[in-house]
Amino acid sequence: MAAENLKLGRIVIADCVNPVPASRAAWRQCALQTSARLVEIELVCSEAVLHRQRVESRPPDIHGLKLPSWNDVVSWAYEPWDREHLVLDTAGGSLDDLLERAEAYVRDKMASWQDGPF
Repeated sequence: MAAENLKLGRIVIADCVNPVPASRAAWRQCALQTSARLVEIELVCSEAVLHRQRVESRPPDIHGLKLPSWNDVVSWAYEPWDREHLVLDTAGGSLDDLLERAEAYVRDKMASWQDGPF
């Protein structure tokens, strides 16, 4: 669905867990195949107690969807990123601050696109 929307020239924001390089590479490949620009932002929560509380209190936004448990979350394999990206720690800033930093990062990336390809 993302690729189809990118082909139509639409902006796509993918909110997803990408804990391993293969899943991140798939999004990069999608952008490449559709000649779309890609901006990568990683959200983390450095405070385990807060992260757990968020995981355990999150309501499903799709009827019948089984959300991961805290044990599921901490058991997932995670591999560090191998590319430039912005990391935002949701434990250390207000929503407004995080949004401002994300918007500034996207604006900077867009300005750099004037200098050449991806």
